[in-house]
Amino acid sequence: MRVGFIGLGTMGKHMAASLQRGNFALVVHDVRAEAAGEHLARGATWAASPRAVAEQSDIVFTSLPGPPEIEAVVHGVDGLLAGMKPGTAWFDLSTASPSLVRALHAACAARGVHMLDAPVSGGPRGAESGKLAIWVGGEKAIFERHRGVLDAIGDQARYIGPIGAASVAKLVHNCAGYAINVALAEVFTMGVKAGVDPATLFSAIRQGALGRQRSFDRLADQFLPDHYDPPAFALKLAHKDVSLATQLAREVMVPMKMANIALAEMTEALNRGWGGLDSRVPMKLQSERAGVEIAVDAEVLAGILRADGKD
Repeated sequence: MRVGFIGLGTMGKHMAASLQRGNFALVVHDVRAEAAGEHLARGATWAASPRAVAEQSDIVFTSLPGPPEIEAVVHGVDGLLAGMKPGTAWFDLSTASPSLVRALHAACAARGVHMLDAPVSGGPRGAESGKLAIWVGGEKAIFERHRGVLDAIGDQARYIGPIGAASVAKLVHNCAGYAINVALAEVFTMGVKAGVDPATLFSAIRQGALGRQRSFDRLADQFLPDHYDPPAFALKLAHKDVSLATQLAREVMVPMKMANIALAEMTEALNRGWGGLDSRVPMKLQSERAGVEIAVDAEVLAGILRADGKD
């Protein structure tokens, strides 16, 4: 099997190197020819264009900065689509919009090409070490057929659903992470300005209930099963805590936009008469606004956690 790889940037160069360590014959291309130096030294073949990569490959991976670059590689002069043979599988490892992914999938399907969105998560360190999540959307049979190639790139290749589903999952993950970063910056600057040494504060809070829990695992406690009674910690008590925190922020003159939004949500939930329910019940407000009903069976959630080594 000859594997094509386009995009040897911060993430792509490591993923391509992982494929070489997995003894796959590699055909590479990048807008910067010098980016392929190490891969060529290890035996990879250079291709002068995306089309040339496709013409020489049974499976193609792309790792590109964003939608404009993806479209240029696919539809540009000597683009990828012009060179892919019917039956070729193309996995796009980039982070793109689901609508673009679905449009590209349709264009590929018209030529008998299998396109799958396969965004990755783990950062450059994960790409280099192979500790990388790969979320895949598209035809499940194609995912299974090429699972061995995906496993050479990352240790957590997972099928998510139809085309575009993996891109949705990636956007949910990344947006949550950056929103959390903003909130952490708010509360941490408040703590430091209120007089606590930053190293001491960090050492303390990372061992609290939130610090010991994987970021998304807490969704399984109340939100996903849609079950807030009996409470693990009552909303009325949590409302008091966030009120005290925002009060402290005002005293030390630290702006707290995210915390004030959280407090407003909690106040709305309190006004609903939910004070005795679990402190996560304000999350239900967003489900209502979005017009979605989320109620996952507790046994299904327990199975997911067990499969990932969590009790």
